[in-house]
Amino acid sequence: MKNSFQLALNAVLVIAVAVLFYLHFANRPATSVRRTATIAKTTDSTGAVTPPDDTEVTNDTNDLAAVADTEKVAYVESSKLLDGYKGMQDARKAFEAKAKRWEAQNKTMVQGFQNAVQQYQKQAESLTAEQRAATEQKLQAQQQEVGMGQQKLQQQAQEEEAKMTQDVLGRLNKQIEKYGKANGYRLILIAAPSGTIAYGRKDLDITPQVLKYLNSEYSKK
Repeated sequence: MKNSFQLALNAVLVIAVAVLFYLHFANRPATSVRRTATIAKTTDSTGAVTPPDDTEVTNDTNDLAAVADTEKVAYVESSKLLDGYKGMQDARKAFEAKAKRWEAQNKTMVQGFQNAVQQYQKQAESLTAEQRAATEQKLQAQQQEVGMGQQKLQQQAQEEEAKMTQDVLGRLNKQIEKYGKANGYRLILIAAPSGTIAYGRKDLDITPQVLKYLNSEYSKK
């Protein structure tokens, strides 16, 4: 019983130590920005204003006035935009600080379990069969607590990361829309690694200009 129990504990320790939240979440690639479009209204033969298909139209007169009736179309590269956006950089730093605390909590739980196992292994020979059984039962309960604690930390990290990404992308999308209207673009697309845009002329790539604008707007806060 003793040998089989120790083997089980050693296997659990290997799994427990492998949970490193900081290394997992801090280095994950950022989620791509969703496609953002700024499209002007058009008029039909009767002079009535009709929106293009599959687009959302705002009723804000000032916004419509800011959109030039041109054929300007451009795209931005999502990876460059996110990596260079100061808002994302600050958000990542804040998340990494939280991840370090989660990692420290995880290590504390695992270390406590390891210490309890080592203490049992030193005393096992001098314990009675009843004492060994009681100690092993306690260790099994502690093992389950560690596992549940790790799952809770992992879930918390995933939720925090999702919220961080959603908040940053929400700001990005609004600012890109604002930039597009102010500069008379009919459409601004997102070139993502997933292949949203298979090909685009380099002169249509306005990533540097948009990134400069985004960081300028962010620094005003």
